[in-house]
Amino acid sequence: MKKHPLKNQVVSAVGISVLTFFAPLNSELLAHREPEPPVVQIALLLDTSNSMDGLINQAKTQLWKVVNEFGSTPEGRKTAPVVQVALYEYGNDSLSKRGHWIRCILPMSRDLDRVSEELFSLTTNGGSEFCGAVLRRAVQEIAWSANPDSYKAIFIAGNEHFTQGPIHYRSVCEAAVEAGIVINTIHCGKKEAGIEGRWRHGAKAGGGEFMTIDQNSAVMHIHAPQDRRIAELNEKLNDTYLAYGGKAAQKQKANQIAQDANASKAGSLAVRTICKATMSYHNSAWDLVDALKKEDFDLAAIPAAALPEEMQRLAPAERSAHVKKVAAKREAIQNEILELSEERAGFVADKLEEEGNDETVGAAMIKAIRSQAAQKGLILSQ
Repeated sequence: MKKHPLKNQVVSAVGISVLTFFAPLNSELLAHREPEPPVVQIALLLDTSNSMDGLINQAKTQLWKVVNEFGSTPEGRKTAPVVQVALYEYGNDSLSKRGHWIRCILPMSRDLDRVSEELFSLTTNGGSEFCGAVLRRAVQEIAWSANPDSYKAIFIAGNEHFTQGPIHYRSVCEAAVEAGIVINTIHCGKKEAGIEGRWRHGAKAGGGEFMTIDQNSAVMHIHAPQDRRIAELNEKLNDTYLAYGGKAAQKQKANQIAQDANASKAGSLAVRTICKATMSYHNSAWDLVDALKKEDFDLAAIPAAALPEEMQRLAPAERSAHVKKVAAKREAIQNEILELSEERAGFVADKLEEEGNDETVGAAMIKAIRSQAAQKGLILSQ
């Protein structure tokens, strides 16, 4: 099978190993060193007050579609960017009043299965929606990348006035812009109401885009002829994950299957599987195949008891060969998925054109991402 052009060999985002950092650097080695991939950091701030169930449904269904915008290697770059996602909720009466009814659900993470898990667990209740306060939390708390080539963006979605609460958004937006963070606002409702509620001004102050959506609009699920084969390949792909590290790793592998099930129920399994075939989906914390791509990972240092059962009786040299064999198998499966994804993309594009405008949160985010991330050369031209 030919190697698919979208398939990438990724350099670990962890960075240079401690040993290399302190050792004398050889100029010839430096000249041939693969550059570290830029980081894409997206913080999603969701209003989870009453009437926002539709917004949550859209977000959890379209996560994979949004991440897939970064699944390919842009022209002129050797690697695809590293994608991280953070989640906050606000406006929910079940949260702390002292904390302005805000919760950091998940800090910046590459664990997309965890992101999906948290989105599917969200519920609505209440409440008082303080946009300025949740923006300040996100700007100040998140470990934002210092790399100027990185794309750092906040997407805040809600339906009440942007000016509510004790923290005014203007100073927060100014601080974000100074730090290279773009703030995009998504008003759930009519455009005129969003303008009146200062959502457009919030986006202007944050250097981002003002968008409006219908939070109750149903996500369009298009079933393509390729979906059945993609689902079959997804099961084969899961078999190539070699969980190491004991019970914690087994729990994460189980969550991978659980999020497949969630995506299947939501009608987005094909899109999730396509994401799993790209370098955006990365699980080096518990999977040996991904871990072996890291420069500082030493397979021999992993205790036998922490390895998958089928590897525990193997000699160290045999263990490395086994992982490499599984890695080759995974790459072949991923390449076939990506080939099918190209065929599927054409079919879906035609159907979407027939259906008309998409007024969901995923569509709004992708619109902004294609404009903003393209300026940094982090996605393929559309």
